[in-house]
Amino acid sequence: MVKNFDDLLGKIKTISRKKVAIAVAQDKAVLEAAKAARERDIADAILVGNEAEIRSIGAELGMNMDDYEIINIEDEVEAATKAVSLVSEGKADIYMKGLLPTGTFLKSVLNKEVGLRTGKPLSHVCVIEVPKVDRVLFLADVAFMPYPTLEDKKCIIEYTADVAKACGVENPKAAVVCAVETVNPKMPITVEADELSKMQDRGEISGCIVEGPLSMDIALYKAAAEEKGAMGRKVAGDADILIFPDIHAGNLVYKTMTQVVENMKNGCILTGTKAPVVLTSRADTFETKVNSIALAAIVAHEMSGSR
Repeated sequence: MVKNFDDLLGKIKTISRKKVAIAVAQDKAVLEAAKAARERDIADAILVGNEAEIRSIGAELGMNMDDYEIINIEDEVEAATKAVSLVSEGKADIYMKGLLPTGTFLKSVLNKEVGLRTGKPLSHVCVIEVPKVDRVLFLADVAFMPYPTLEDKKCIIEYTADVAKACGVENPKAAVVCAVETVNPKMPITVEADELSKMQDRGEISGCIVEGPLSMDIALYKAAAEEKGAMGRKVAGDADILIFPDIHAGNLVYKTMTQVVENMKNGCILTGTKAPVVLTSRADTFETKVNSIALAAIVAHEMSGSR
């Protein structure tokens, strides 16, 4: 069982140091995270963007700029194209957003010539540590795909299971969470959750155990599952992965956890790409940015065949 981010960061010591290419790197918060990632032996950074501004911010942060490769490209579209090409060409392991609009960044990810598209839908995984839960949780999708279809959710479950296994969860359990734990034809989300569970039973979803519909309390806590007579279900009280019906439900839960719960930790990456993509918000904390780079490094190691 992976209990907390200390367990996850402990894995960093067992893998080779990765390299992150940052698009439009002249951003204080992002450079501060890159500096910490280097100091903690998580990843080195290739900084693509306005070199004069990068060096100025780096000096302000006390960075030794001789430790970083800097590629001077002032145009943000060209900088993003160059940074993502470093990853697609195998010169870097992780692609990270700097000071550019999310839409421009995602266009580079999906660039047909040098991007990281796989032909499958992109999704988003948040790994989160919260008090009163004895393991880290993997939340999907809370930030990217607005209204996933049944087939999209199959992909999301498999992507998230891969991330969980890379982080050390040997046989991840995925709860397809709904407002209730019984199938109700008047609540189509519960019917879909039940179908996802059956798809896993038929071998159509691999890499994890899937159960749905499950209410949040039954998914997370054995006491609640026992109280409601649900302990005989595959995932009840022991879910590692929470799959949400749509972005509204997922984002509300995620933001409640991150904004209200004290002493929580989290890190997030995009999935469905050829290499891990770090798409952090300017509102994310410094530690969230560093944790996201660490998570991406762990997943990149697994995707590389553990070399």
